[in-house]
Amino acid sequence: MWNLFQIELYKISRRPRTYISFAAITAIIVIFQFAFKADGESYMNLLLQNVQDNFTLDKGKAINGYFMCYIILNTLLIQVPILIALIAGDAISGEANMGTLRLLLTKPISRTQIILVKFAASFVYTIALLIWMAVMALFVSLAIFGVDDMLIFRVKGEESQILQITQDDIMWRYFAAFAYAAVALTVIAALAMVLSVFAENSIGPIIATVCIVIVCTVVSNINVPIIDDNVKPWLFTSYLVGWKGFFYINSTEDGVPIKGSLENWPAIRNSLLILVAHIFILLGIAITAFRKKDILS
Repeated sequence: MWNLFQIELYKISRRPRTYISFAAITAIIVIFQFAFKADGESYMNLLLQNVQDNFTLDKGKAINGYFMCYIILNTLLIQVPILIALIAGDAISGEANMGTLRLLLTKPISRTQIILVKFAASFVYTIALLIWMAVMALFVSLAIFGVDDMLIFRVKGEESQILQITQDDIMWRYFAAFAYAAVALTVIAALAMVLSVFAENSIGPIIATVCIVIVCTVVSNINVPIIDDNVKPWLFTSYLVGWKGFFYINSTEDGVPIKGSLENWPAIRNSLLILVAHIFILLGIAITAFRKKDILS
């Protein structure tokens, strides 16, 4: 099984689309960094236009590496599921399309093990993508923009809030946020794996995964009571942005941020449990369907 896992990783490393994903992430992050380095003050003015009369801010210090990483993640993690689907959606359907699936099944390994190995390889790819994102979005941004306290601009209900996190209380939050993102994106890999089992070519599962993510994301952002109560709790996309919870902190009655605090840890924990449940359910569906599948190619 270990040899098959190594082979799967080798296959992923040989696909051009693997490096397209890394190149796309690099390009997007570099564009953000260049734009904020050139004219970040205009963006800060836009964010602060409603509070500039009663809030004094050194915009130069506000645009630091921590702030940049938050802005980049807030934008990029919405697009990354598409890149995950490029690899996970090809796991089984790619073998069927090339006519190697029947040959693979002649090996002394069960169908369940094949699914698990391919899923594990997709998970490793997901982690590699996130590590590269962390290097580019966080550490490169820190090198370019420096280190300082971090400001979080948040809309809560009808109010706009500005949260300040001291620089010695930030890094652990990013590690936790990336770990949460790894779980969330693994759900996408599991979904693409399920669709890959039912297809005979790679394009179908990839497009279907992207379409499902887009539709579910739109539904998750519709604020209608009947959808909020009966649909959103069942959609994995409702929990993809739960990583932001690590940056929402508690404050004292005087408005002083409490170091190391989380505003709503139970919500973050429940979101993680729901995402993990989605992974196991989708992986179970993939295994069951693949074990019953007639291999004709």
